[in-house]
Amino acid sequence: MKQKDLILKYMNDFGSITDREAVIDLGIGRLASRICDLRKDGYDIISETAKAKNRYGKIVHFARYRINDKAGA
Repeated sequence: MKQKDLILKYMNDFGSITDREAVIDLGIGRLASRICDLRKDGYDIISETAKAKNRYGKIVHFARYRINDKAGA
């Protein structure tokens, strides 16, 4: 299965994906590049900024990607 297919399946199964989830769960290290490829293939993927605390208690920001289920509505 291609990386793009794995990412699409993950987003369909879990609703969204982050870079960390891509690395840990799928072994994909360049999620943003694959998201760019998927967008070029015609998928309407939304990028949202999420935030969480890191292990040192500092707030960090990161991208969370999801398929736009409102497309065409």
